[in-house]
Amino acid sequence: MIDPDQRESYSPGGEKHAPEEARGGHGILIAIIALLIVAGIIAAGVVPRWKARAALNSETTELAIPYVTVVQPKRGAPQQEIVLPGNIQAFTDAPIYARTNGYLRKWYTDIGSHVKAGQLLAEIDTPEVDQQLQQARADLNTAQANARLSAITAERYEGLKNTESVSKQDVDNAMGDYEAKTAMVQSAQHNVDRLQQLQGFAKIYAPFDGVITARNTDVGALIDSGSSGGAARELFHIAATRQLRVYINVPQAFSQAAKPGLTPVLTLAEFPGRTFQGKLVRTADAIDPSSRTLLVEVDVDNPRGELLPGSYAEVHLQIPTKTSTFILPVSSLIFRSEGMQIATIQGDHAVLSHVAIGRDFGTEVEIISGLTGDEQIIDSPPDSLVSGEKVRVAPSKQGANAK
Repeated sequence: MIDPDQRESYSPGGEKHAPEEARGGHGILIAIIALLIVAGIIAAGVVPRWKARAALNSETTELAIPYVTVVQPKRGAPQQEIVLPGNIQAFTDAPIYARTNGYLRKWYTDIGSHVKAGQLLAEIDTPEVDQQLQQARADLNTAQANARLSAITAERYEGLKNTESVSKQDVDNAMGDYEAKTAMVQSAQHNVDRLQQLQGFAKIYAPFDGVITARNTDVGALIDSGSSGGAARELFHIAATRQLRVYINVPQAFSQAAKPGLTPVLTLAEFPGRTFQGKLVRTADAIDPSSRTLLVEVDVDNPRGELLPGSYAEVHLQIPTKTSTFILPVSSLIFRSEGMQIATIQGDHAVLSHVAIGRDFGTEVEIISGLTGDEQIIDSPPDSLVSGEKVRVAPSKQGANAK
């Protein structure tokens, strides 16, 4: 017998139809195939995009690693040369004033004259002092005459005292008068000596060997010594130039090394290519709180008078260094709020470290602390560089050319 469920069905036209279960399985297969086709189409479109995006991300990450160039620090010299501005001054410098009143009779030296100690510079006409001296001498003669008369009287009274012809009081009065007259003689003598000294000041002499750098008077000019309350005026100015003093201000960082005995060298713009040897002779032994510098004196011999007082000079001071210093290009420095920094290479990462700079040479600077000399330092580091960032070292130009 035939299972009713497996019976074939016929259409009204006599066409034969498959069973219901066969038709259902065939639809599922078609749906699966369709899904697979759609999935393949989707995969064919998405997978390449995903791979392209992954490759792009990888390439972007790779390109984000910056290429940097490195430099090696150069070791500094065992001696540091610091160049400081200096003011040249005369070893001895003095203004010449008059010590008496009157009128200038004559002057013998003008500016630029080289004079010796004790040489006559000028003469002053002192009529008032001359008259005062004559009066004082007359007063001295009067005092001496009175003293002689008093001495005779005292001697006579001393002789009469033994005969009791005069009282002891009269004798004491006579002796007291003699002593007073003697004191008046001494006073008059001192006054004469004072006026003679003032009269001697009528001739003005050079106090030391030097050159006259200024003459501020002329024949007939009124001379006021200032003793009467007026303002004294400088007549001459003299400076000793065979040896000169040069004062420089050494920064506090080098103050301990600036000791007497160093031999700095001077250069001046008016002597191109020439140097003048000096010697550091003394220091102030105190730091100026306003400038944080040490005042230092350097003496320079000037036998031919080539160097002029008041000139500007550059003093090249060689200072021995106690610590190793290094030289780096300015482009390797990082200026940030944290302070002066440099970037070094450790493995394939950048590391920022602090350094202290010394002298500035323009395109290069001196590093006084923070380096050992074995570092690879990034030149011209990016502004966005941070410590720990991955970097790549670009090949040097010499290496690239050789390759």
